[in-house]
Amino acid sequence: MKEPSTKKKLPPKKKSSNVLLRYAGLAFQMMATLGLAVFVGYKLDRWIGWSFPVLMIIFSLLALTLLLWQIIKDTRRNE
Repeated sequence: MKEPSTKKKLPPKKKSSNVLLRYAGLAFQMMATLGLAVFVGYKLDRWIGWSFPVLMIIFSLLALTLLLWQIIKDTRRNE
């Protein structure tokens, strides 16, 4: 009869030790993207000469939609 192998079992891998850094990066990306969208919309509204900030509202809502889609996509990947 053979003796069982005495190989060491490896501990299970941790999912990610950098979860905090990843979410902090997502938060920074959200702020930067939203700030850029508002800035570009504001400048375009002034350049066109509109008194109501139509493009600023459209760009900020579009940026929020894209950012939420990206966050959902990134968090579902880790399930």
